[in-house]
This record gives sequence, C-alpha cells and structure tokens, in this order.
Amino acid sequence: MTYLGLLAYGNLLLGDGDSYWHIGAGRWIIEHAVIPAYDPFSHTMRGAPWTAHEWLSEVIMALAYQAFSWAGVIALTAAAFAGTMAILTRFLLKDFEPVHALIFAALAVMMTAPHLLARPHALAMPLLVLWAAQLVRGAEQGRAPSLWLLPVMTLWANLHGGFTLGLALALFFAVEGVLNARQKNETFKAAKSWSLFVGLSLISALLTPHGIKGILFTGQLLSGSYALDHISEWQSPSFHRVQPLEIWLLAGLAVAFHQGLRLPALRLLLLLALVHLALKHMRNVELIGLLVPLFVSAPFARQWQERAATGRQLANVDRMFHELAKVASRRATTLTMMGLLLITPLSVQQSAAIPKEDISPAGALQAVRNANLTGPVLNEYSFGGYLIYAGIPPFIDGRADMYGDEFMKTYFESINLTTSDGLQKLLQKYRIEWTLLPPDTAAVALLDQLPEWSRLHADKVVVVHVRNTARKKEEMP
Repeated sequence: MTYLGLLAYGNLLLGDGDSYWHIGAGRWIIEHAVIPAYDPFSHTMRGAPWTAHEWLSEVIMALAYQAFSWAGVIALTAAAFAGTMAILTRFLLKDFEPVHALIFAALAVMMTAPHLLARPHALAMPLLVLWAAQLVRGAEQGRAPSLWLLPVMTLWANLHGGFTLGLALALFFAVEGVLNARQKNETFKAAKSWSLFVGLSLISALLTPHGIKGILFTGQLLSGSYALDHISEWQSPSFHRVQPLEIWLLAGLAVAFHQGLRLPALRLLLLLALVHLALKHMRNVELIGLLVPLFVSAPFARQWQERAATGRQLANVDRMFHELAKVASRRATTLTMMGLLLITPLSVQQSAAIPKEDISPAGALQAVRNANLTGPVLNEYSFGGYLIYAGIPPFIDGRADMYGDEFMKTYFESINLTTSDGLQKLLQKYRIEWTLLPPDTAAVALLDQLPEWSRLHADKVVVVHVRNTARKKEEMP
C-alpha cells in the first residue's frame, strides 16, 4: 500500500532541487567512469576538493532517470520507503500485537513524510532500519549481531553519509549489551563479541572511494554553523504550525504518563538524544519515527502485556488482524509482489510526473539560451541543482559542505543586501554576466535600478537579469 500510494502521488517526492544535482552527479560518474574527488560542476569552486559521499545513490538515481525519466526516480524512492516500512513493521510484530505495531508504523510514516524526497537519504532508509533493528535484537539477546550485517554498513557508507549514525548506534548497543551481560556473568564473552563487531563495522565503513574522509565528512558538515543556520532542512522545526514532531511528542507524553510506561536508563538516554537531534535540525525528525519504535518495542510490549485490561480492550482488533495475516500466506505474498512488478512499468509509462516549478526554472533557461548567454551566473541556492542537471555551471548549489561557511555567508549577505556594497563586489569578483533569482530576493530590486543591468526574463518563479555588456557581446555578428 505504501508503494502504490507513493506511485500515485509521486510528485510529492520531487519537491527538492537537490534531486537534480544528484542525478547530474550520477550521470557525470557514469559518463566518466570515475568518482570525482574535486568539483566538476560550479564556476566558483571548480577543482575544489569535494567528497562525493553519496556516489552510489547518485548513480542508481541517474540510471533510473535514464531508463524511465522522473517516473523511474519516483518508483525507486517509493520502493525504498516501502521496504523500510516492511522491515520496521516486521520487527515490531515480534514484540507488539498487530494494532500496536500498525500504530507505530503509521506514526513513522507521519514523521518521515515531510522529508521523504527523491534523494539519497531515502535510498538508505531500509539500511538504517535494518541495521538498527539487528543491533536492538542482538543487545536484547545478549550477543552481537551476526557478521552478515557488515555488508549492510559497506553499502550504506556508499549510499549516504548517515552511516556514521549507524556506527554510533553500534557503539551504544555494544555498551548496553556488555552491561546486560553482567547479569548472566557473561561480561567477557559479550565484550569480546561486541568489540569484534564494532571493529569490523568500522572497517566495513571504510570500504568506500573516500576511506576515512567519508567518516570525517559528518564532522565537517556539522561544523558549518552559518550554512546550517541558513538552509531550511538544517534549521529547528517551527512550532507556529502543527508539526508531526509536536503530535508525536504530545502523544508520547500522554501515553507514558497515562500508562505509566518506563524505559531502561540507557534506552531513555538514547530517546532523549534523538529528540535533541530532531529539535536541533528538522531533517532529523524522521529518525524518531523510524528508530524510536525499535528501541522502545520490547520494554513497552512487556509492560503492555502485564496490563490485562488493555489486552481485553484491543483483543477483538488483534483477532481481526490475525485472521488477515492467515490470508497473507507466502503464496499470496509472492502473487502480490508479482502484481506490483507488473503494475510498476504501466505506472511508469503513464506517469507525467515532473518536479515543481519553483525548483525548475525551465522557462528562464530557455530565455537564456535564446539570448545565447554563456557567461558566469549568480543563481538562487535552490536553483543550483537544476543548473547542474542542465549542464550550466552554477554559482552555488546544495553541496554546502564543499562551499564552506565563509563562501555561504558572503553569498547570502550579498543577495540579501545585508552589506551596502556586497552584491556589487560579488558581481565584479566572479565576473557575473547574468542572474537567476526569485522575484522577492532583495538583489532583484537593486539590479532593476543599476544602469548596467536589465531584465531578460521574469515570471512568478524567477527573474533573469543580464549585464548589458554581455547582451551586446552576444548580439554582435
């Protein structure tokens, strides 16, 4: 159902301009048969060191796009998220009755939805949940996870930079596993197995084109305080409107206080750490939806089972789900999967899904091409991905880690006219010949007043200004 729903409303997955540059990067890797270590795209940072830590996701996305256009990218993302929810629900059903498991799964969908986009983090979600689920199960059973889990870390490290969270979780559950083993006088045995697993996990994470740089990337990214403060997904959630996180927090508090549910000290510490991450950066809200159910399932299930009244209230509902489960035999599941495989090509062929206009300034670029403009551009941050996709070197794009804090600060202060002469200095320093900025940008109003600049194109999404000398140069025979 999750997969079919996302296929039907696939445009919701195409709401971020970074999807463009990820596809552009994947296309570049395929064409050159090499993973870039330096920036091959922008005109401002060309040749600067760049860690393409999501290279495998980008190649997969580019292949899906080349095969089926945006419908292929949607199907790929939908399949990854459906797999994520299948893994999560299957794990929860080992501890919870069906009704409780489905409630947690529904909350996970709600928490993930705002950040569910056709980007590498979506492709890594199944690995995140699988990794965390096996760590939890291993800690509860007094043993380290099987070594078969290690390839998951290697794959994850090549798909998305969030694999460093997986390493942190491995260390956390190693500590929990060793502490739990003291009750059985098996501390040494547990410490030995967990140490081996954590060590091999670290080695597995190094099996990327970037080696140790891939692990250090997380620290590099989080050190850019100015960039994080000015990029929406890295800002704190706004509670001026109802947010999924607010609903989750209020519901969690209500259930905990009403039912008197308790968590072991270490699990409570982990829960608080995830809440902190979500309150600090809104992109981390999905971690609460996907990971917290795994961490609380066993302790909560034991306490719920002790409450006979609750069991009687939900017994009829659970019996209904158990009857439905009988129908979902292995044969029925196989037939369902075959049906989805048949439906997907038909859906892809009939899909006309395209990204939203506010991240796709196609009309503006057509005007630029008609005017034969080829010089350096000053673009809006969110348009950088589209420019890479279109083969035009951007001034800036979504790779904030590469551009760095100082460059980002100069850029935002210039287009917002925070400094009196910042924009003019920027235009001169980088020899900008045309601009691609939203109509409400402060720089647009100033460019309208400067005699050496004139408008080439304007619509509800973007305004293009061109330097008059550049226009005259292009008009010369």
